[in-house]
Amino acid sequence: MKRSLGRLSLSLFLAIAVLGVRTAAAQSNTAFGSGALAGAIGQLTDSAFGFNALHSPTMGSDNTAIGGLALQSNTFGSNNTATGVDALFSNTTGSNNTANGQSALFSNTTGGNTASGVAALLSNTTGGENTASGADALSSNTTGTENTATGAGALGTNTIGNFNTASGADALGMNTTGESNTAGGVEALFSNTTGAHNTAMGAEALFSNTIGHFNTAAGDTALALNTTGAFNTAAGASALALNTTGNQNTGVGQAALYNNTAANSIPAPD
Repeated sequence: MKRSLGRLSLSLFLAIAVLGVRTAAAQSNTAFGSGALAGAIGQLTDSAFGFNALHSPTMGSDNTAIGGLALQSNTFGSNNTATGVDALFSNTTGSNNTANGQSALFSNTTGGNTASGVAALLSNTTGGENTASGADALSSNTTGTENTATGAGALGTNTIGNFNTASGADALGMNTTGESNTAGGVEALFSNTTGAHNTAMGAEALFSNTIGHFNTAAGDTALALNTTGAFNTAAGASALALNTTGNQNTGVGQAALYNNTAANSIPAPD
């Protein structure tokens, strides 16, 4: 009997000691909500507000989760901020991420991404240094890096394309693997899929471009119907608007070379 009591006392002592260490290690954490910060193991300055926010056993620090299941899977990631239901839900070891909006950066596992808007960067897993602002912006991105999307649906279907910049609703909306494209304007470069090194400034500029590359369009609907043409320059509203497959053309001025469709190497007039 005495031996049993002795063992019980020792067990209680060890349990209290372990609890004391855990409490001391996690003393700067703040949690509100069922299951919030339930797995705290040593982090010093985490804050969780919402059902199962920052729920998993974790040693990460300086994380903030606001919303049900925000940063739910985080284990070693640090310096993350998630605001919104399911924001940064799958993040485990990624650090320095910011997600504002329901399901923003939902699938993320790596670091250095910023997403603002419902489902922004939703599917991103290991793509890094991406910035998405707007509902569904960069929502399909998985491993693409250093992309910037501003506007609802901007770069929405991009998966592995890198170094793209899209500003405007649905700009570069259909891009998948195209790289180093710049689109500024509603639906600019909308249909681009694998085309690279294109620049479109203006609503629907280079709208139909799919695989054409090294094109420059400045002005609403400039080079709007271009699909596979390359090395074209259009400056002015509707310049080279009907060009589809023509290459190395230059149109300067409103509606310049408007009717050109497939002719090549037409220079700008003197």
